[in-house]
Amino acid sequence: MERITITIEEDLLSEIDKLSQERGYKSRSEVFRDMAREALSREKLEKSQTPDSTQLCHGALTYVYDHGVRDLPNRLTDNHHAHNAISISTMHVHVSADDCLEVSILAGTAGELRRFADSVISQRGVRYGSLHVIPASPAHDHDHAHPHGHHHHDHDHGHDHEH
Repeated sequence: MERITITIEEDLLSEIDKLSQERGYKSRSEVFRDMAREALSREKLEKSQTPDSTQLCHGALTYVYDHGVRDLPNRLTDNHHAHNAISISTMHVHVSADDCLEVSILAGTAGELRRFADSVISQRGVRYGSLHVIPASPAHDHDHAHPHGHHHHDHDHGHDHEH
């Protein structure tokens, strides 16, 4: 590991120290390393999020929708089934009498994730849609047949969306 020296404004350092304490970092170095990794990943991802991008990624698609909009819950479920190769899991929460919150965990290329997210967020009745994408590290860009030491268990990936 390399040691570097940086010059930073006192106000900014104070905010970084506050963030460090709130998040439980053990040192300023850890905070700066995480911020640098996040900035570099974001930059790499922004360059890779073209519709034809083949950058492997993991993603979390979060959206709120009005379950009373005609046939919307069924359209969303059908859309997830149509994209079953990238749609790993979805958590569904009733946040009010009218609104549902869903968080979908995705895995695929940046382009696939972006196209799927757009197909969900653009539905009439979907609000607050956001896709958070994390590039897969090179160590994870492999076939997931699990011949190595991952913890793995079989479980049903079925979807229960009753309204």
